[in-house]
Parts: sequence; structure tokens; C-alpha cells
Amino acid sequence: MFSGSIPALITPFKDGALDEAAFRRLVDWQIEQGSTGLVACGTTGEASTLSNAEHHRVIEICVEQAAGRVPVIAGCGSNDTNNALLHMRFSRKAGAAAGLCVAPYYNRPGQAGLIAHFSHLAQNSDLPIVLYNVPGRTVTDIVPETVCELAKRFPDRIVGIKDASGDLSRVVDHRMGISKDFCQLSGDDELALMASAAGAVGCISVTANVAPALCAEFQSACADDDLTRARELNDRLYPLHYAMFEDASPAPVKYALSRVHDWLNPDVRLPLVECSDHAKAAVDAALDHAGLRG
Repeated sequence: MFSGSIPALITPFKDGALDEAAFRRLVDWQIEQGSTGLVACGTTGEASTLSNAEHHRVIEICVEQAAGRVPVIAGCGSNDTNNALLHMRFSRKAGAAAGLCVAPYYNRPGQAGLIAHFSHLAQNSDLPIVLYNVPGRTVTDIVPETVCELAKRFPDRIVGIKDASGDLSRVVDHRMGISKDFCQLSGDDELALMASAAGAVGCISVTANVAPALCAEFQSACADDDLTRARELNDRLYPLHYAMFEDASPAPVKYALSRVHDWLNPDVRLPLVECSDHAKAAVDAALDHAGLRG
């Protein structure tokens, strides 16, 4: 259902508010550069600092501007099941292709709670769900047995996973336990090459915000089983993958975008602040290594 390079888009701010013009321009640039899908209001989009009204407006703009050229996956996750459902129903109405639903954070539900949470979403909305497993942020881990159980219970609703657990064996666990139609997407840029070898079909990427053409070409090489070209592109992008997390994300990627586009600025919302001088130096060096600054 989804494949290739899918950037988890930043949410541009100007004077503390959503910069709608810059966001529309970013969507157009991403599609022109070869991105095969877009995620709005994910972690990189600072969804945790958006009001519900802002959250829904970002999704609405993304769908409008994409205009059917690529699918939009709307960030719908919440640690409040009812609020997640609210996001899903809005996203369905807005025209999103799927909802990206993170494991509930802070509450720390067990596996039975995760099954109940995602089952409730699947039973009360007809928007397809891409699970999002990122235990480093949520503490809660959607283990492979739970992923397989949910996909078997709701094959038409729970259609894929963005896995950022760092455990590459899970790609095989999911592939062996679920229909081949289940869509596995890497959630870690630096592991995308290895995830592809294990059976992933794409990456929901931070780096693709600033290097969409290179990330798209990399994913295309992976899909074509061109390991030599994929490795070359991976080497070119590798320092950038790590530079994106030299400081609290998305501050480094917003800084990186400000270095390659004069219509984007590095503004983030509290509790995040602009990235450190050390992180800026790492980003600048990685941009130069990738050949992304003139």
C-alpha cells in the first residue's frame, strides 16, 4: 500500500504560528523530488505541541496540496484512545490514505491494552492504520506477537507498521507471521538498508525532509535489488542520518532545511529549542558530505 521514501514532514512555524505558505511549498518540493508519500503530524512534525485545531489544519493542507499525487499518512496517534479516534475520523474526512498511530505513551499499557486500544480504533473508523512502534519515545513496545495478532484480526484496517525499535529481526518476525501484503516501513534512516534486505518496502524518514531526491533514489535502488547503488547512496546519506539526531529532533532537521532553503527557518516549539552549535556543525558537515549545499 505504501513504499519508497516517505518523509515525516516538519511543521514550519513563523512567529510561533503554522507557516501555511512554507508548508505548501515544502509539500510541492517533496513530491517534485520523488518522495512517494508524505506523513503529516508525526513526531518530526511536532504533533505533541500542536493543538487539535492546528493538527487537523496541517493534515488538511497536506492532503490539499498533495492533490492525489502521492498518498498522505496522517499522524493520528495519542495516549488518549478517544482523541486518536477523533484524529482518525477527521483524517478520513480530509482524504488521508491512512493514519499513523503510535503506541500510547506515558500510560504504558501492556500488550492486552495495546490490542484493546488499536482494536477500538480499527472497529470505529474505516481509515487504514499504520502502526508506529518507537519504544525509545513511548516506553511501550508493540511486540511482534501483538503486531501479528492485530494484523490478523483486522487485515483490512491494520495494514502496516513503521518500526523504530532498532530490532531488525522484527521485519522477519512480521513477515513470517503476517500476510505478505502487510506493509513494513523502516522508522530508522540509518537502518533502512538492512531493513530492506530483511523485507521492508520503504522508510518513513527524517532525512528525506532535507534530502528527498537522494532518499528516493536510495529506496528505488533497494526496490530494484541494486545493492551496489543502494550502498553508495547510503554512504552518502549516512552522516546526515546521525546528524538529524545530534540534538533533540526536529531541531537539527529544521536547521538543515534552513541551510538549503531560504523560505524555511529553524523555529521549533517549546519545550524544544534551536539546536546547539555542536549539532549545527555536524549538520553542516553532513550536508557537505551529501553534496546538498552548493
